[in-house]
Amino acid sequence: MNVTVALNERLSCTPDGKLWSESSFGYASLKRYLEVFERVRLVARVCDVGTVDGERQRVDGPGVELLKVPYFVGPAQYLAKAARVKRVLKSAVKPGSAVILRMPAWHTTGILAERLQQLRYPYAIEVCGDPYDRLAPGASHHPLRPLLRWWLTRRTRQVCRAAEAALYVTDKALQRRYPAGPSAFSVGCSDVALPEAAFSDTPRKFVDQSKPRQLVFVGSLSQPYKAPDVLIQAVAQSIRAGQRLQLQLIGDGTLRPALEQLAARLGVTDEVTFVGQLKAGERIREALDGADLFVLPSRQEGLPRAMVEAMARGLPCVGSTVGGIPELLNAEDMVPPGDVTALSNKLAEVLADPARMNRMADRNWKRASNYRQQLLDERRAGFYQAIRERTDAFMAQGRASEFAGRATNLEKAA
Repeated sequence: MNVTVALNERLSCTPDGKLWSESSFGYASLKRYLEVFERVRLVARVCDVGTVDGERQRVDGPGVELLKVPYFVGPAQYLAKAARVKRVLKSAVKPGSAVILRMPAWHTTGILAERLQQLRYPYAIEVCGDPYDRLAPGASHHPLRPLLRWWLTRRTRQVCRAAEAALYVTDKALQRRYPAGPSAFSVGCSDVALPEAAFSDTPRKFVDQSKPRQLVFVGSLSQPYKAPDVLIQAVAQSIRAGQRLQLQLIGDGTLRPALEQLAARLGVTDEVTFVGQLKAGERIREALDGADLFVLPSRQEGLPRAMVEAMARGLPCVGSTVGGIPELLNAEDMVPPGDVTALSNKLAEVLADPARMNRMADRNWKRASNYRQQLLDERRAGFYQAIRERTDAFMAQGRASEFAGRATNLEKAA
């Protein structure tokens, strides 16, 4: 059996036909599906580009084919291309193929979910993020933010309730807000599956306080929801209070110029370094190993890969009380989202206490073991097998003719 996987993420295509992703969702992630399915049909918006930087993830590979959705960004561009987009997505649902939608129900996955529900065809979901948090005040500046937040949260709940199987990247947080139906197969399984190379041999040990403390942030600078602006302001406030800090911001995006201007206005250009995008794996691990504290004050999150990777290197972490972060950190290591003063105070509190940093490092290193690749691969394979079996059962009941009839009726109605 083949599987169709729909993404909201936008991919880039170079003239040689290769596909690239800015996130960690590359071919290595798609290979997980190939452990249970024969082929993966990827459904995603694709932008044709001349070149890509060397830090992007390759998406295409053996066993993967692409259904290219017309490229658009935001509601206005979608409306201009809606007819073409829907026409392409009609061909995405093929009887006998399993379907997995990566949530939230935005753009590509939301439209495809509506089509599947009309056809009464079984599908599975992978809930990777939370539109309620992502569109919270301060996390997005879209003029329709309140309306989009209400609508996307409501729509994602509807799509989740109708799914035959559900995988969540958190243990509890996303399940509470977007529950699957009572008969659905449901499992918590992070997208973050770390190989053995991701783990340090031992947790970090801290004694020396004579040198400036090195802070590190890893995240996209394309949207404000990772809150690098809050971190820069907190670092500036801490430095004014006498703290000796250096901050490295790893990541890139459209907000970088504004963030560089913020650092300049606050007088911390010497203490704040914009590293840019680094390739996942060894280069990120080297940066984490050179730091004393990982900080991620996000306004919204699913379960942050960068934080789990920092924990696996035995690094103390400070985060905000959103999404899956409370499943990773103890309450005393978190602050409310968007609170600059609380974050500055937390940094001072943690960095002044090497014994506490050692306890945090040890706790994080042990907790990261829950994200070892072998353990999560077993859970994920069970999820894939569940939607495969439910799709098989649908087809075995002779429902293909009903599916074809409904598809024909929908075409006539359109």
